Amino acid sequence: MELTSTDWRYTVMPAVFTWLKESESGALEIDYEATQKYAAGILKVQGKGGTRMGGLVGSGTLGENSYLSSEQRLSLLQALSVVAKEYNVPLISGAAAETKEELAKIVKELATVGVDTVMVMPPKTKQAPSEEEMYAYYELSAKAAKEAGVTIMPYNNPDAAGYHALSTDILKRLAVLPEVTALKISTIDVSIIETLMLQNKDLKILAGVDTVTIHAGLAGACGGITGVGCIFPKASVTMQEYVNKGEWAEANKISQAMNSISYLDAQPLLLEYLKFAFGIHHNDAAGGLRTFGHKLTQQQIDDVRARYTLAKQRLELLDLID
Repeated sequence: MELTSTDWRYTVMPAVFTWLKESESGALEIDYEATQKYAAGILKVQGKGGTRMGGLVGSGTLGENSYLSSEQRLSLLQALSVVAKEYNVPLISGAAAETKEELAKIVKELATVGVDTVMVMPPKTKQAPSEEEMYAYYELSAKAAKEAGVTIMPYNNPDAAGYHALSTDILKRLAVLPEVTALKISTIDVSIIETLMLQNKDLKILAGVDTVTIHAGLAGACGGITGVGCIFPKASVTMQEYVNKGEWAEANKISQAMNSISYLDAQPLLLEYLKFAFGIHHNDAAGGLRTFGHKLTQQQIDDVRARYTLAKQRLELLDLID
């Protein structure tokens, strides 16, 4: 895979929404063209320093992943791979399974539709696996990735319900596997990142929660995956530019401006909240409400609208609305 001149791991990458439309029967279905259009629109945007998003994350939590069938997911990623290739960025998507054998199969399937890096979630089991079982689960996914010609990104998401936490010992062992291109740490407890970096300064870690982008950078994260950046890409890219240069005061101004809406990225209904905010931003509130997820109450709708409006007003003052 030919990458852009900038290492994509030192950028911020959008976890794009999957746009939906009503079929003739009234059922919701994926709108592939709209999803491609909005993904391309995000990748076009430049930060104040001239850089862009360095990758494209599809069919994640914000992409309705948990509501899609395997066939829908693969078709969606195939459509997004066209956009990723056009902008010369890697396509990233997630995978999780109950068994290591099932996971290995998914990794190979994702490779067939253009996915370059697979974010591997912990196993979907009720009982937490032992350390050796956990390592074996990821080790087999790495072997599958090697056979398929892709890389993996172990994904530690201890704050999300239903996911087993990866210990720092496991993360350290996984990081040295040649198929592991980076670790993704999605938690507001950025001390996990700091602890890992103190033990291995060469680690590549991506943050996955918008509320702690700067704090994760201070702790040693080299880049991140963003939901709010889909709505305000210029602000998100510019903040990462400042983080990369160690200009923390300037980065913090942007973080504070986005604070009201970044809060939503750490909530259980982040898909529904941020998708609605995205719809408002594109004058398509009805489209933003189309989701396989939960239907928002009027109180929730009003709260999201207020948070979006406040963030937009603050960002306008910083000339960060694209």
